[in-house]
Amino acid sequence: MKNIGQLMKQAQAMQSKMAEMQAQLETVEMTGMAGGGMVQLTLNGKGDVKRVTIDKAVVDPAEVEVLEDLLVAAFNDARQKVNSHTESEMQKLTGGLALPGGMKLPF
Repeated sequence: MKNIGQLMKQAQAMQSKMAEMQAQLETVEMTGMAGGGMVQLTLNGKGDVKRVTIDKAVVDPAEVEVLEDLLVAAFNDARQKVNSHTESEMQKLTGGLALPGGMKLPF
């Protein structure tokens, strides 16, 4: 029974660290770029869009599709950066603990 008590303490400590990490993710910002930086989109660590910057040179009413594509590309770039950062932080938290396929933290 001693091992179960220790396991519970470790689980509680991990839960506390997880809550801290989730709070930190709200303050982290990652910027994705497209079109050589002409379109920039910033997300926080939770994936919420915080800022969009568009160079006036790409604002052409006749080519709205280009701007739309650049926004999508900038968002995907920023999202990939957020995901990489989150995975890196999770590796630190779990000490490299390998989770079963499809299981992601935070839930």
